[in-house]
Amino acid sequence: MASHSNYSAPPVSEFILICFPNYQSWQHWLSLPLSLLLLLALGANATLLITIWLEASLHEPMYYLLSLLSLLDMVLCLTVIPKVLAIFWFDLRSIGFFPCFLQMFIMNSFLTMESCTFMVMAYDRYVAICKPLHYPSIITNQFVARATIFVVARNALASLPVPILSARLRYCAENIIKNCICTNLSVSKLSCDDITFNRLYQFVAGWTLLGSDLILIIISYSFILKAVLRIKAEGAAAKALSTCGSHFILILFFSTVLLVLVITNLARKRIPPDVPILLNILHHLIPPALNPIVYGVRTKEIKQGIQKMIRRL
Repeated sequence: MASHSNYSAPPVSEFILICFPNYQSWQHWLSLPLSLLLLLALGANATLLITIWLEASLHEPMYYLLSLLSLLDMVLCLTVIPKVLAIFWFDLRSIGFFPCFLQMFIMNSFLTMESCTFMVMAYDRYVAICKPLHYPSIITNQFVARATIFVVARNALASLPVPILSARLRYCAENIIKNCICTNLSVSKLSCDDITFNRLYQFVAGWTLLGSDLILIIISYSFILKAVLRIKAEGAAAKALSTCGSHFILILFFSTVLLVLVITNLARKRIPPDVPILLNILHHLIPPALNPIVYGVRTKEIKQGIQKMIRRL
């Protein structure tokens, strides 16, 4: 009888987001550091984009890839964090059916786009260090344009079925999402239908896209490390290791946070549900805040470009 009443209930037109279902008092003190991280991420990435746009000497393939990464970071931040802060500050917990699945699509596609951009940037560093004489002929503006099309098309097309499969499910009565954001698993488990295929597709697509990117990144940096250790010029090896090492650590951090997030979601019975929710929020803030610092500010040419921009002001 309960099942019949569920199916005869009117369809859900909106969802209610409940952040930290077990520790809702967290949201009051969390809002300040999240706001500061959001300002840092948006400010740092906007500064990097404006500097590259205004400084003619930075109109090169490597800096165009940095611009792509900054754009992806800013979209991810603005897709997730403003809604989280609106819940914390104004108790605006409701989210429409379409905005929820749009947020789901942007999160899934842009996270994999970011991973793919890391892979392209690792290849850029591989060519720069291992094949320096061929770098100008391999890493061209045309290469960046093709790489950008590949990054966007591959990940958007592979991620599109996730929200479509979730939106096609029947949501009969339950509309309370125990999360701050519309993740696929948090939303689809409210459905009256079987979600096995939905979960399986996201698992296979996610691990295929992110896994293949990480494998290629590791291969690229392995070749880079091998080439760097052969450099005999004084200080050159240390400089290359410092630059590429910080890049690789940041990429590993990005991948490790994703892995921890997956593990905590799979082990929800042993781990409080608030932990993966917090990790999910932080994953949309910490990498975007760190990327422009590690990739941009540590680069001499970008430092000089920022200094020139400040002088003009």
